[in-house]
Amino acid sequence: MPIIIELDVMLARRKMRSKELAERIGITEQNVSLLKSGKVKGVRFETLEKICEVLDCQPGDILIYQAPKDP
Repeated sequence: MPIIIELDVMLARRKMRSKELAERIGITEQNVSLLKSGKVKGVRFETLEKICEVLDCQPGDILIYQAPKDP
């Protein structure tokens, strides 16, 4: 997938654990884990907004577009 989720990088920069993020934004640790691993098909803007608010970042800090390589 050409969208790369770098939530784990931002969590490390903020010295925050997934558990704390989950509690502060109101989702389960399992869902945070799925987001971190990129095993989700989408994310609600409301959830993205809460993540950015708690981590004091922009969506572009955790969502990166990487163009697919030509075969």
